[in-house]
Formats: sequence, C-alpha cells, structure tokens
Amino acid sequence: MLNKVPEVTIYFWVIKIMATTVGETIADYLNDNLGLGLKNTSYVFAALLIVALFFQFRSRKYVPGIYWFVVVVISVMGTLITDNLTDNYNVSLTTTTIVFSICLALTFIGWFLSERTLSIHTIVTSKREAWYWLTILFTFALGTAAGDLISEKAQLGYSATLLLFVGAIALIALAHYYLNLNAVLAFWMAYILTRPLGASTGDLLTADTSAGGLGLSTYLVSAIFLAVIIGLVTFLSITKVDVIEREPPDELHTQAPSA
Repeated sequence: MLNKVPEVTIYFWVIKIMATTVGETIADYLNDNLGLGLKNTSYVFAALLIVALFFQFRSRKYVPGIYWFVVVVISVMGTLITDNLTDNYNVSLTTTTIVFSICLALTFIGWFLSERTLSIHTIVTSKREAWYWLTILFTFALGTAAGDLISEKAQLGYSATLLLFVGAIALIALAHYYLNLNAVLAFWMAYILTRPLGASTGDLLTADTSAGGLGLSTYLVSAIFLAVIIGLVTFLSITKVDVIEREPPDELHTQAPSA
C-alpha cells in the first residue's frame, strides 16, 4: 500500500500543534464543563480512538481527514492516560515522565529491530503503521507528563512556559539544519515537544485572567482551532501537497536514535 502518513511540511506542524491544543481544550470541556469526569471522558475517547484507528488501518493510503482525526483523538488519549495516573492513582509526574520515556525508548528499539528503519517515509505496511501509532501515543503521554512536570517545578507561568518550548523546538531545528542532527531523531524530539507547546497554548488562552491566562472559553478556543484545522485538512485533501510519493534515498536505512 502507499505511505500512510503525510510529508513533514509547515502544514504538518501547524495542524499538529493546533490538534494538540484542541485535544487539551476539548478534554477540559467534557471533563469540567459537561461534568463527564476524567474516567468517563477517557472511556469516550478510548472508543473514538478504536473507531478512528479502524478506518485509518483500513485505508490503503494517506487520507488527510482520517489521519488528522486519529491525531486529535490520540492526543487526547495520551493526555488522559497521564492525567488518570496522576489524579486517580497518585502517581507522581516524575515517575510518569521516567516510565513513559522508557516506554518510548523501548518502542523505538522494537520498531527499529523489527523494521530496520524509523523513517516516516516508509509507513507502507500495517506492522510499521502499528509501530508508528504506538510511538505517537507514547509521545503524547510523555509530552504531557514532562510538560506538566516542568510547569509545576519551574512555575514559569503560561506565557514563559510556551516560549520555553518554542525555544527548545527552535534549537532542535537549528541543530538539524546547521549541525547535522539526525533527521529522524530531530523529528521525534520536536514531535514530543509540540505536545506541551500545544497544551501551554491552550492553557494561556483559556486560563482565568487572574492566573495569567486570557480567560477565553474552552468551547470558543476549540471551535476556532477546529475550524482552522478543518480548513487546512481540506486544503491538503485537494492539493495533496503533503503526499509522500517516494522515500528519499538517504533515509532508506536511518539509524535508530539513542534513547
């Protein structure tokens, strides 16, 4: 089958960050405003994730609408896993950060030993796609735990925390383009950091003004961001500018990043 994931373009990063923010605000809206609670919200999104992955695996090529719906849902699921461990089972953020780091490292190792590549340009089998989505899930869980840990320990405030993650991603980009940082390693490092970046954006927009936020409603932020995401996904569906036609020669046997 054809490659099942999009090319990494500016559209990819914009939608990914906005999808992460939407995932955060929608979860908060269902959990707090509608009173579903953390467990019931988890059940809802677990069911949605199963349905979304069913259609994603059934497709024989990259379909923007299906792919990005999975990303939004799995971003919420990764967040809920961490929140459930922290709030319902009193597992510390330090512990969850360490555990999910190990889980992510083991997933990378398993993926590489199984497929001899971690390149997203070769997601052309169901096995590789399964490794890909398992990795995505752990990046969201880790990003949530690490981001919350940094925010809690440093107490920087929403704006400063957002700028911190923007700066970290910028350093990764500079290291890749000017210091020859491995492309696969740079991609996954940036991917992990976009989770707390998106969450910080959501917190800044929706937190009460007395706490340093802008005080916007989670419903309003979710609606605006979803509208932009839908518009961009529609654009990509029509233009197909992010469809991977073939794998770049230098990524055929990319080495596994160190854990």
